[in-house]
Amino acid sequence: MSNRPYVLAYNRISSPVINDLEKDFNLSYFTELEGLDNPDFKEALEKAEGIINVEMEVNEQLLSHAPNLKVVCNVSVGYDNLDIEALTKRNIMATNTPGVLTDTTADAIFSILLGTARRIPELDQYVKNGEWTKVLPEEKFGTDVHHKTLGIIGMGRIGQAIAKRARFGFDMNILYYNRSQKPEAEDQYDAEFVSFDELLGRSDFVCLMTPLTNETRHLMNRDGFQKMKNEGIFINGSRGETVDEKALIEALQAGEIKAAGLDVFQQEPVEKDNPLLHMENVVTTPHLGSSTHENELNMSRLAEKDLRAALQGKQPKHLINEETAPS
Repeated sequence: MSNRPYVLAYNRISSPVINDLEKDFNLSYFTELEGLDNPDFKEALEKAEGIINVEMEVNEQLLSHAPNLKVVCNVSVGYDNLDIEALTKRNIMATNTPGVLTDTTADAIFSILLGTARRIPELDQYVKNGEWTKVLPEEKFGTDVHHKTLGIIGMGRIGQAIAKRARFGFDMNILYYNRSQKPEAEDQYDAEFVSFDELLGRSDFVCLMTPLTNETRHLMNRDGFQKMKNEGIFINGSRGETVDEKALIEALQAGEIKAAGLDVFQQEPVEKDNPLLHMENVVTTPHLGSSTHENELNMSRLAEKDLRAALQGKQPKHLINEETAPS
């Protein structure tokens, strides 16, 4: 039907959601990371009234080829891939998917912390490579997690979910640094609100969970790693650009920190020659925070609901730029 709105779906939207969108919209679905040099993508973009996407860079250049666009629905809690100022200037709504991925992401980041502390990936290969021929030597021992001090930088929903796992699952002491104090986290998890420098100096594990903003870009830098304990373990579950990667590499090489667990990188997918990939004391995962079958479907469904609302002239539930809300 020609009166159906045009929708562009991009990159890893759950299949049941794609099937439902195809029933009600003129849908163009691109599973690869396409650009404006693809004529089919460019044509779909020019017609699109709505976009539902994972990791699409929505910037001035892209928007200049999208004259009919009304809404961009990010299948993610983060939205640093969206130029909110440019979208708002064009009165285009932007949405994300907060809340639904909190527990899934917290599970993933805490498992990376555990895997890094107990050297699980390294010792998995040790066994599979046939090196386990006698009792485990002391140089392969890991680090205890229970009853240690966890410092969380960024005490949002996911940060608090990590604190919950740490406090009640492993009897950890919780420190946190945040733009504003979180009394609920202090009441529920005995978390202590401290300065950035104090957190770095007192924590056995430093877990970075901030969104990427101008203020948090390279928040963890050379100075920050030098303030951590030499036996400290650094975990990044936020965004790659929140860390000065060169400084992290230097801190690991110099023994200024003990290990790192990284779900995000400055360049994604990570370059094959990145020194972090060749360090035994670094655990790396491919930005898997929210990537389970159940959660991906939940996120896609949430974005789909916001997309449908926007194209019906209603305000989406998870509108980021409220200035664009329908009157």
